[in-house]
Amino acid sequence: MKEEKKATRQSYGEALLELGKDNKDIVVLDADLSTATKTIIFAKEFPDRFFDIGIAEANMIGTAAGISTCGKIPYVSTFAMFAAGRAYDQIRNSVCYPKLNVKICATHAGITVGEDGATHQMIEDISIMRTLPNMIVMSTSDDIQTKWAVKEISKIKGPVYLRLSRMKTRKIYDENQKFEIGKAIQIGQGTDATVFATGITVEQALIAKEQLKEKGIDIRVVDIHTIKPIDKNMIIKCAKETKKLISIEDHNIIGGLGSAIAEVLTEEYCVKLERLGINDTFGKSGRAEELIKYFNITSQDIIKRI
Repeated sequence: MKEEKKATRQSYGEALLELGKDNKDIVVLDADLSTATKTIIFAKEFPDRFFDIGIAEANMIGTAAGISTCGKIPYVSTFAMFAAGRAYDQIRNSVCYPKLNVKICATHAGITVGEDGATHQMIEDISIMRTLPNMIVMSTSDDIQTKWAVKEISKIKGPVYLRLSRMKTRKIYDENQKFEIGKAIQIGQGTDATVFATGITVEQALIAKEQLKEKGIDIRVVDIHTIKPIDKNMIIKCAKETKKLISIEDHNIIGGLGSAIAEVLTEEYCVKLERLGINDTFGKSGRAEELIKYFNITSQDIIKRI
């Protein structure tokens, strides 16, 4: 991992700009948060293709649904709390039910929103979004992966929910890394344990991997950037090849990444999975670095479990 840090919301804004240059059908909608979501980068370059709907998230989703029927590809952005929470009804009935081509790119997901506190810390969005028919759910871990995802989802016909973070993380991948929607990335060949991670927790899993190696424990990390459809083959492979399975996520352990993995295991290869995440409680106000320690989703928590 390289030391340079960047939040995936920043990578999203930069990727939108490049995508907008390549594809004139890309339009962007925001709900009065473009400076925070980084859609302002697109807005400055393409003001005629940017729409600030104001503090009206439900209306924004409905507007995007309508725009998509005219052949445009709307990218819709606000905080995850308002996207997956406040606008759920419109996402369900106006986007997923008719399977319209709307890309919901929600920033500030998870407890790592930090000082904004529990009311703004969306730790249920993976659960909510993955239950919706026709919805693809993604959670990217670094700059390179996010920029790939932003471009790649423009090629898919149908709804996508892309989960993005406020917290800065290190670059994990280089420019030559190959990604595929629905295919997890295995990092390392260790057989002592597998750590399944997504989003900002991939960095924590890799730190744990490095530190465990010094203790003579060899683990593998699996970056599950696509939570729906989930990579069943990778999960089963790791269950068969490694002694211990752990999932870690910046999300409620109910309904999130761990639950999605457990569903695969109960049906395909029944072994124990330990889930690290927010243990069915609301968040708290504090610095992101403090909160991941408080809620036990750091590299040290992975090491303790292993």
